[in-house]
Amino acid sequence: MGGVVSAGEDNDELIDNLKEAQYIRSEAVEQAFRAVDRADYYLGEFRDSAYKDLAWRHGNIHLSAPCIYSEVMEALELRPGLSFLNLGSGTGYLSTMVGLILGPFGVNHGVELHPDVIEYAYEKLDFFIKNSKSFDRFEFCEPCFVAGNCLEIAPETQQYDRVYCGAGVQRDHEDYMRRMLRVGGILVLPLEDKLTKIRRTGYNSWETKKIIAVSFAPLVLPKHTENSAPEPVPLPSMFEVRALQDLARISIRHVLTEAPPPRVLPRRRLLVGGQASARPRPAPQQQQLARAVLANRYTFVSRLLPESLDRGQAYGAREAWEEEEEEEEDEQQTDCRASERLSRDEEEQEEEEERREAGALLQESPVNRLREQILGLPLPEPLKMYLLHYREQ
Repeated sequence: MGGVVSAGEDNDELIDNLKEAQYIRSEAVEQAFRAVDRADYYLGEFRDSAYKDLAWRHGNIHLSAPCIYSEVMEALELRPGLSFLNLGSGTGYLSTMVGLILGPFGVNHGVELHPDVIEYAYEKLDFFIKNSKSFDRFEFCEPCFVAGNCLEIAPETQQYDRVYCGAGVQRDHEDYMRRMLRVGGILVLPLEDKLTKIRRTGYNSWETKKIIAVSFAPLVLPKHTENSAPEPVPLPSMFEVRALQDLARISIRHVLTEAPPPRVLPRRRLLVGGQASARPRPAPQQQQLARAVLANRYTFVSRLLPESLDRGQAYGAREAWEEEEEEEEDEQQTDCRASERLSRDEEEQEEEEERREAGALLQESPVNRLREQILGLPLPEPLKMYLLHYREQ
C-alpha cells in the first residue's frame, strides 16, 4: 500500500510531499515526522528505498507506507500526557514518533509478535536517542515493547487513551479491540480493508469513521493445542512510580529548554564627519559647565573694554557675543542630532545584517542549545551525560 506521494531525496523532502498531498495536516505530526529519519529504520542495503511512499518488508521486519503512517498519526489526535498502545509495534518507528508528542508523562506501550523484531526495535530506539540531531528539541516518552500475540492480552488489562493496530482486523475481533479503549479514547485500525477511526463516546456508545482504503496482512491467530491453555500477554504497568533522578532530569531539561537566550545589548556609536566615534553626547552637567565658562569669558573681556566705550555699544557687543555663542551651540546640536540619526540608521543596518548572518549560520550549522547549556553546568561529567541521555552526538 502506498505510492500516492512522490519519492523524496531525503526525509525532509518526503515530509514536504506528504504535506503537499494533505496527508500531514498538523504541526505536531509534521515535527515528529521530521525528527525521526525513516531511513534509520531500514537495513543498510535497503536505505535507498526509504523515502519512497511504499511499504517495506524483510523477513519479520515491516514498515507501512509513509502516507499510511501520516493518516494514522493525524487520526489518533495525539497530545501530551496520553496513554498509547501499539498492537503490532514492529520496528518502533511509529511508536518513536508518537513518543515525541506524548511527552515525558505519557504512556507508550507496544506489543509485537516476533522477539527478533523487538530486539531490532530497541536497537533503533537506542540509536535514535543517542544520535538524533532532533532529540533534544522534544520531551520524549520512551516506548516499551513486550513480546506476544495481541489477541492474547489479558482480559482485565488496563485501558488506553489511544490504540492502533498495525494488522488487518476482521469483524470477529472488533469488539476485542474496542474494550482496550477508555471512554473518550480513539482506536485506529484496518477494519475489513478500510483504515477506520473509532471513538468511544460512552460506556456502550461509539462513533466510527472510514478514512481510506488499505491493504494489510491479517492478524496472526494464536495457535494452541487441545491440552495447552493460552498464556495471557502481560502489558507493562501504566502507573509505575518514576525514579526521583528521572523526574529531576525531566525538570532540569525542561527549565534549560524554556530559559530565554542571553540578551545581547546593541552597540551605540556616533558618526562625526562620516567616521565612527566613541565620543558620547555631553551630559547636562557638562553643558551647564560650558555655559558658565562662556559667561566668565564675557565678563573678563568686558572688563578689558575702555571706559569711554558707550554703554549701548557694550550691550551691543554683549548681544553679538551671545548670538554668536548661541549660533555655535545650535550648530553643535544640529550636528549632534544628525550624527545620532546617522548612527541609528547604521546600527539598524548592522543589526539587520547580523540577524541575516545569524539566520544563515543557524541554517548551515544549527546549535543544540540545550546540549551546550548542560555541558556548561558546574556538574560532574557522569551527571552531565545522564542529563543528555548518554548521547554521543
